[in-house]
Amino acid sequence: MQALIEATDIHAWYGTSHVLHGIDFRLQPGETLGLLGRNGMGKTTLIRTLLGHVPQRAGSIRMRGRDLSRGRPYEAARQGTAYVPEGRGIFPNLTVRENLVMAARAGTAGQRDWTLQRVLDTFPRLAERMDHLGSQLSGGEQQMLSIGRALMTNPDALILDEATEGLAPLIVAEIWRVLGEIRRTGLATVVVDRSYRTVMANADRLMLLEKGRVVLEGPAADLQEQPQALSRYLGV
Repeated sequence: MQALIEATDIHAWYGTSHVLHGIDFRLQPGETLGLLGRNGMGKTTLIRTLLGHVPQRAGSIRMRGRDLSRGRPYEAARQGTAYVPEGRGIFPNLTVRENLVMAARAGTAGQRDWTLQRVLDTFPRLAERMDHLGSQLSGGEQQMLSIGRALMTNPDALILDEATEGLAPLIVAEIWRVLGEIRRTGLATVVVDRSYRTVMANADRLMLLEKGRVVLEGPAADLQEQPQALSRYLGV
């Protein structure tokens, strides 16, 4: 089965700072990958490098078999990868409806499984706030809008960076409920979140970074049986 994203020996720099050191990465269709590590260990940089946001990079990156080693972010989007960034990145001066509709397009195979109505059914809070500006939403509602907007592109892979950071517990539970629904549809996902136990419970496979290197990787069920290693690298 062809990987949706496959990267080999990835290095990345910010100026003279060497951040990623030879990372291999693979995401299969339908797979949920949890990306773990303490703050500053390279998780966001890895995501941004794969998607073409970090220009100082080396190594091989392929999406659906196409070479994007020197690709730009729009090319990654065209290959069916949707990104929900840390900080959400919604348009504050557009309404909920406008934020969603402006992103609507068919997927790589022409699929339109995620319609406006399906997104609103998934996030009933958004349906109640269709005419509100993005700036008028709560943090949790903005995160729902960011996820909904990504789904409107009908992606093959969905990448979420710090999916529940700074949200109230009830909203966190709602976000994880929705992510569980998305996972059951067979959409491949990459999830970064500080609650590593929740990530492990909702992922097929885990990758743990330490100072820009992969130090643990494997099925989530297997890594759950290595509490000493988790404690060492996650500080729990």
